[in-house]
Amino acid sequence: MEVRIATESDTDGVAETLASAFESDPLWGWAFPERSDLVAWWKFFAGSALRYPWTFIADDFASVAVWIPPGGIELTAEEEAEMEPLLTGLIGPRAKNVVELVEAFEGNHPAGRLHYYLSLLGTHTSQSGKGLGMALLAENLATIDSERAPAYLESSNPANNARYERQGFNLIGSFDRPDGGAQVSTMWRDAR
Repeated sequence: MEVRIATESDTDGVAETLASAFESDPLWGWAFPERSDLVAWWKFFAGSALRYPWTFIADDFASVAVWIPPGGIELTAEEEAEMEPLLTGLIGPRAKNVVELVEAFEGNHPAGRLHYYLSLLGTHTSQSGKGLGMALLAENLATIDSERAPAYLESSNPANNARYERQGFNLIGSFDRPDGGAQVSTMWRDAR
C-alpha cells in the first residue's frame, strides 16, 4: 500500500472517496441523501483539515484518513460561521438537524486531554473489503505511538466498532442521531 500526505490539490479526490465511503452510512447517508451534497460537505471539512499535514491518502484515493493533531481544531471560527449557510444551501430546512448533529460531535469530544483526533476514515466502495482502511489506520497509529500520544474517534457505523477495538480503541460513550435513528460510538485509545 502506498501512502502519502494529501495537499490542497487532493481536496476533490479526498471528498469523492469520503462521499463514496459514507453514502450508505447510517449517520451521514441520513444527513445527506444526495451524494453531490455529501461530496460538498466532505470537501468543506477536508479543505479545512489540510492545513495540518495529517490527511493521508492510500493507493490513489482508495482510502483516506483525516486526522486533527493534538491542540488542533477541526474548523476555524470563519469556517464555523460558514457551516450553517453551506448546509442550508445544500439540504435546506434539514440543515437544522445536521447542525444539531455536528454540535453533538463537538459536545462529546473529550476535553482537556491532548490527543490525535481521527475525524474521518473512509475507503472508496470500489476498494472496500480489502483491509485498506484498517491498514491505513494501523500505519497512522504507528506514527502516533512513536509520539506516545492517545487517539480519539467517533464511529458512525456500529459495524466498524469491532475493527476499531482491534486497533486498540475502547468505547467510552455514545450519542444519538437527532431523530434517534442511529447511534454514534465515541472511542479512545490510550498512548502507547
